[in-house]
Amino acid sequence: MRTAIVLLFLLALAAIPGSLLPQRSLSQSNVAQYFTDHPTLAPLLDRLYLFDVFSSPWFAAVYLLLFVSLIGCVLPRALEHARALRTAPPPAPRRLTRLPDSAELATALPAAAALDTVEEELRVRRYRVVRRERALSSSAGSSGTTAELSAEKGALKETGNLVFHLALVGLLLALAGGKLWGYEGSILVTEGQRFCNSFQQYDTYSSGALVEGSDLTPICVGLGDFRAEYEEDLTASSFTADITYGAPGEDGRPTTIGVNDPLRVDGDRVYVTGHGFSPTFTVTRPDGFRIDDVSAPFLPTDQRTLASEGALKLPDLGAGTDDQFALQGFFAPTGLTQGGILTSIDPRPLAPQVAVVAYQGYLGLDSGLPQSVYSLDASQIERGRLTEVGRSNLSVGESLTLPDGTTVTFTGYKEFAALQFSHDPGQVWVLAAAIAVLAGLLGMLLLRRERVFARAADRPGDGGTVLEVAALTRGSGDSAPRFTALTDDLRTALAARAAPPTGGTPA
Repeated sequence: MRTAIVLLFLLALAAIPGSLLPQRSLSQSNVAQYFTDHPTLAPLLDRLYLFDVFSSPWFAAVYLLLFVSLIGCVLPRALEHARALRTAPPPAPRRLTRLPDSAELATALPAAAALDTVEEELRVRRYRVVRRERALSSSAGSSGTTAELSAEKGALKETGNLVFHLALVGLLLALAGGKLWGYEGSILVTEGQRFCNSFQQYDTYSSGALVEGSDLTPICVGLGDFRAEYEEDLTASSFTADITYGAPGEDGRPTTIGVNDPLRVDGDRVYVTGHGFSPTFTVTRPDGFRIDDVSAPFLPTDQRTLASEGALKLPDLGAGTDDQFALQGFFAPTGLTQGGILTSIDPRPLAPQVAVVAYQGYLGLDSGLPQSVYSLDASQIERGRLTEVGRSNLSVGESLTLPDGTTVTFTGYKEFAALQFSHDPGQVWVLAAAIAVLAGLLGMLLLRRERVFARAADRPGDGGTVLEVAALTRGSGDSAPRFTALTDDLRTALAARAAPPTGGTPA
């Protein structure tokens, strides 16, 4: 058990870098930013798997060693405890006065009746009781027997200890199973859009080592309407999304989900983790070609006011690859312009405005290099392949006219929901193991292992009995009050049984 405690401590230490450093499983962009900010230190940390702590070989080694150590500790103790449960309480010691709590009780009852009284009192207290006859020998050479009693309770304390440690093993197995067979994906869905549970559609996706693409549940989710409510201090109080869900090709069944009220279907869960705005634009070319109400999610840069930044890319608007079109902008749900600079003062869309910069040229979408869908490729702008052709602050209904006659009209906004699709087959088992851990811990802390011994001997002279009673409590320093209460109850019970019956038959 000492080894298991050391390994548990090492596991806690090993998890510290996972909370201090960005992890690829949670945010690859944060890891990339760390490499940018610390170009010398980051590669060294990466070689030590400190950006993938929970999937690193050294973390798995500590995890597995802890697992093996727990099994090695628990199984022998479980077998020993099973044998102890089938074993009767041990015989009483020869000298009961050596035990921490002992007393002598005198009674007029014969020895057998006195022990019957003790047995009844102990069984009421849920002790296991065994009666025995002990052989006696005297210095004169005569021999005889004396009756004695052994009782014990509190075996569930050790059972709770074993349940606690076995539940820890189960917890480790459940967590490992969830990691191996679970997956999680996040995506931004604008009102009116629909997505299906396919790893290609997610903005971020992570899965266990034993999960394949075909293992994902075939389900599609569409976002109808999103509502956000705010307190008087403009902090968000609730997010609610009206969605439809069903198998691919189906119309879908309607339901409503919230932050703490996910959609649960076929072992999967769909959570609302955040929201934002997707400004909509109508772009009209000089030749009359027009794209109506096209939108793109703008990511919040200020959670208090939901001021957001984003980009809208239209690679097919122009005639060729060097005539592509894009907007990069700043969206304010409740805009306020000061000195020509647009800011947001309220997360509610009371007066939506947008500051846009229009670009024409080559977006680099087919260059083979990855780029964010929420911003333009700065390298294309630096090389002059993407040039600015206009900028303006727009309210709803206002337009920006570019030098070539193209007009960009800000037509409004849609809200988007940040949805998280999670599948964790070990979740129920983790809950069951956690409950078992708590139950076992309560058993360890609240139950006591106690033994009580009693021996009855004839009292010389009057035919009465001297009853020796002693108790032994493991790991408890407050046994004296309980033993005193037991002996007081025994005196009362012995006196009641020894008292002559009252009343009689009337003459």
